[in-house]
Amino acid sequence: MNTGFWVFAVAGIAAVLSASAIPAADPLLFVTSFTSGDKSGIQAYRLESATGVLKPTQRTADVQNPFFLALSPDQKRLYSIHAQQFSGKDDEQVAAYEIVGKNGELKLLNRASSKGRASCYLEVDATGKTVLVANYTSGSVAALPIRADGQLGEPASFFQHTGSSVNPKRQKEPHAHCIIISPNNRFVYAADLGLDQILCYRLDPATAKLTPHDPPFAKTPAGAGPRHLTFDLQGKHLYAINELLNSVTVFDYDAQTGKLNEKQTISTLPADFSGTSYCADVKITPDGRYLYGTNRGHDSIAAYRIGTDGRLTRIAIEPSRGKGPQNLAITPDNRWLICANMPGDNVAVFRIDAQTGRLQAVGEPVAQKSPSCIMLIP
Repeated sequence: MNTGFWVFAVAGIAAVLSASAIPAADPLLFVTSFTSGDKSGIQAYRLESATGVLKPTQRTADVQNPFFLALSPDQKRLYSIHAQQFSGKDDEQVAAYEIVGKNGELKLLNRASSKGRASCYLEVDATGKTVLVANYTSGSVAALPIRADGQLGEPASFFQHTGSSVNPKRQKEPHAHCIIISPNNRFVYAADLGLDQILCYRLDPATAKLTPHDPPFAKTPAGAGPRHLTFDLQGKHLYAINELLNSVTVFDYDAQTGKLNEKQTISTLPADFSGTSYCADVKITPDGRYLYGTNRGHDSIAAYRIGTDGRLTRIAIEPSRGKGPQNLAITPDNRWLICANMPGDNVAVFRIDAQTGRLQAVGEPVAQKSPSCIMLIP
């Protein structure tokens, strides 16, 4: 027997086991408090990767009604909605911050107009030169240039949506609720709840210019009310969570043409639920295996397995541990899901079962006023 071989093999196995036991770095999280006055702000936390415990580190208070956040690709700057009066008569703003140090201290760089009211979604393109904003109440989208120092210029593109759909209470006019960028950074997709459409634009990130695409939009089921969007890991499918009909619609996505084709629509609620509920956010694990969507009213998180063809199979529906689950974040190691329960005034942490995708609550939710958005930095 070759003794040297066995010594080498045992040492190698020990090294592998030791490496696998090393926990991932503790990620930094920014969580907004969607309110005004002295209770408004952006709270930073560290998430202990070994335990799932959230520890507050820093609070930024010079922001009002910070409904949504976006992060620059180099993770050095954070962008936030800023509104003295959310959905008031005046246009709102996008605030640019530099992330200072390791504990989430934010330094304000500047603010620029969002060109709309009830600004509710932000996204930064892959080059870090354009930030996109969706305006819910005014039903519009805009693109703002990002300067080399991280400051924002005034909007270089603006599009007012027009039209209506079948729900007389919620769809009498356009309500842009989300705006995201395709994985190849060529196309922009805006979910408009009021139109039952996902509008498509072409993007020139160097100039922050948007151009309406042909075809200009894809339709969701009538009355669905698309709210948030996300792409799968392979960039072959787009998922829309529908606020009004409590469902997720799967689209095949053509990366060359930008075209979307509806493939599946699946409920987020139990078949026997008869109350009132509205979906909010949708997220996919970084490994592309599982998708999660929130139910506000049923106060739960629906979990799905993603098939090789992009179709969804529901795994379970778990309590969100607070009222009105508004926003989700998932850690890069696929282990932890964090949920912001906005009217419930707390942030809850769940462990993701790698084998089944089911969620297991960890510890007690952390109290925070009106958490509306979670932005995670590995």
